[in-house]
Amino acid sequence: METKQKGPSPIAWILSQTGDHGSQYVQSVILALAGVACSVAPYFVVIGVVHGLMDGQREFSFYLSKCLIMAVFWLLRVLCHAFSTSASHKATFAVLGEIRKRCTEKLTRMPLGAVMDRSTGALKNTLIERIDSIETTLAHIVPEFTANLLVPVVILIFVFTIDWRMGLASLATIPIGVFCYALMMTGSTEFYAHTLDATKALNNTAVEYINGIQVIKVFGKTKSSYDRFVNDAYEAAHSFIDWMRASILPMTFAMVVMPANMVSVLPVGGLLMKNGSLDPKDFVMVVILSVGLITPLVTMMSYSDDIRTMGTIFGEVQSILNAQEMERPEKGEVPESNDLVLENVRFSYKEKEVLHGINMEIPEGSFIALVGPSGSGKSTIARLIASLWDPDSGSIQLGGTDIRKISQEDYADRIAFVSQDNYLFNMSVRENIRLGRSDATDAEVEEAARQSGCHEFIMSLENGYDTMAGSSGGHLSGGERQRISIARAMLKGAPVVILDEATAYTDPENEAVIQRSVSKLTEGKTLIVIAHRLSTVADADQIYVIKDGVIDDHGTHDELLQRHGLYETMWNAHMEVKDNG
Repeated sequence: METKQKGPSPIAWILSQTGDHGSQYVQSVILALAGVACSVAPYFVVIGVVHGLMDGQREFSFYLSKCLIMAVFWLLRVLCHAFSTSASHKATFAVLGEIRKRCTEKLTRMPLGAVMDRSTGALKNTLIERIDSIETTLAHIVPEFTANLLVPVVILIFVFTIDWRMGLASLATIPIGVFCYALMMTGSTEFYAHTLDATKALNNTAVEYINGIQVIKVFGKTKSSYDRFVNDAYEAAHSFIDWMRASILPMTFAMVVMPANMVSVLPVGGLLMKNGSLDPKDFVMVVILSVGLITPLVTMMSYSDDIRTMGTIFGEVQSILNAQEMERPEKGEVPESNDLVLENVRFSYKEKEVLHGINMEIPEGSFIALVGPSGSGKSTIARLIASLWDPDSGSIQLGGTDIRKISQEDYADRIAFVSQDNYLFNMSVRENIRLGRSDATDAEVEEAARQSGCHEFIMSLENGYDTMAGSSGGHLSGGERQRISIARAMLKGAPVVILDEATAYTDPENEAVIQRSVSKLTEGKTLIVIAHRLSTVADADQIYVIKDGVIDDHGTHDELLQRHGLYETMWNAHMEVKDNG
């Protein structure tokens, strides 16, 4: 069980992700500062214009030059903003790509159970929407919020140097605005967490609805399934509506009150000037500079929604990046052979132990079968051997070396795993088979298909080997997908082959073809088979009978029958079904 540790703050974490792009963000911030400064500079020029008017300046050239200077500042502001935004976006999209790549690579290093515990919709939501949401923080908040915060501070300091009383007057509305802002932020973490949960539920329902559309139609569940989708969509929409309804009033007051410093600057300045304690020119200067504060303050506050959701967004991404990995070295030990040994292996799924001290010896080149009732733990053993999970205790050794001391890449090269629901990608049949060995030629791909008994049906497809398999292999039947998966595993040429009920969806005739192909292709290799048809593994070197997470018995087919145990009961039931069929 993972220990929850307090991680870095959202700002510290996001800055740590910039990597080699830090200099681009520094450049962006500097340009953003220059841009905001250029947007404020015209107010100082206006001060000069007003002072000229007050001093009786009548030369047209004087005012023309001031107007030209303001135009230059405006142009510089536009250019600085454009270059700042360009630099921050170039860096940001590179960083987002790297974060997304790290997340997907992380999933391959996590135990299979930890990945399967996360719903498809939730993972898609995190990898796509949540990572995309970081764009606002990196590309806008880092340069623009920083610049729009620093420049008003400089202006306020300047106002205090003119007259400290006017400086205080300029700040009079800020405490009220901050109070309204605090009210707006109250409960925002809980509200946003609820919107994320509701959005995930909607994504999950949408994925489930689309994937199960055939079952929904066949069993006439269109209305109930659609109603569930509508309810989740309603809940997702109203999670945002409720959040906005709760924060709209304080947000409005904050946006209106905080920049409205004129309500204090004008009366206070007027009184001070009337009393003769404030020079009229200074009063005009403070008024104009106070107006110059409005735009940066409003820009800062426009990012309030993004700031208050930062922690939750980054937390979701961190939940993947900080997830516990399987223990594998980058450069591990090299096994002396391909003998497999399981010593007192225990494994729990969702805190419930499902394997209770499994001990097995699988010599290199042997044919081993795992049989037993459904849910007994056969597939879990196969997945542990395939290094999709790590055992809670005990060890799995390859050639005398604990597999946790072998690099993941090296071990993957030694294992070919085919399950009953192996996944095909939405690309050509040829490329799906070539996943077994990326450098295989077309001829080698087709030869693997021939030896696996699927060449003929592939050639009967619309475009032969170039036929698209469809999403999840949906353009092919279950048996066809399995046979292509077996061809992919055979092309890999790994010394250890694991077939987890890999012929479950095939008819007896095709199963016999596949069994002959597998026997031929696995000569000299270790073959571990989980089979629901016991006749296909009767000639195995060793048959392990698994029951309730323990090894009930093991031996050859004849030895197990002679002991009149669970295997004999299963065999008799299998033969009865076979005879009746």
